[in-house]
Amino acid sequence: MDFNAAIELIGTFLDVTGVAVIVIGAIIATVVALRSLAGKRGPVYVPFRRSLGRSILLGLELLVAADIIKTVALTPTFQNVAVLGGIVLIRTFLSFSLELEINGRWPWQAKTPPQTPTPTPTPAPTQAPTAEVLAPE
Repeated sequence: MDFNAAIELIGTFLDVTGVAVIVIGAIIATVVALRSLAGKRGPVYVPFRRSLGRSILLGLELLVAADIIKTVALTPTFQNVAVLGGIVLIRTFLSFSLELEINGRWPWQAKTPPQTPTPTPTPAPTQAPTAEVLAPE
């Protein structure tokens, strides 16, 4: 097996793995959502979207890695690298969009700690005047 055949095999393996991750993740997310729906165990939609989005993100990362390996290692022509750049840009945009949908923030934004309501200060209780205060001297 020569170098090109080995790189092609590695790239194909990563392609198949990326697609398998997406498909298996979608199946698992659907099964978990259907079980939650049948058991009426709380919200279903948001956890389903998060689980499905995470499997899509992981699959996209593997597909991008496969494209990079196959393009750069096998045929690094200007046209192939330009096509790879376009593919990577599109998949990166998809990844960022999915990240925003899943976590509600861009990947470069810091996590915000959960907001705890600050208690409003209550005025000190006023005491009713006592007999000592009211009695004239």
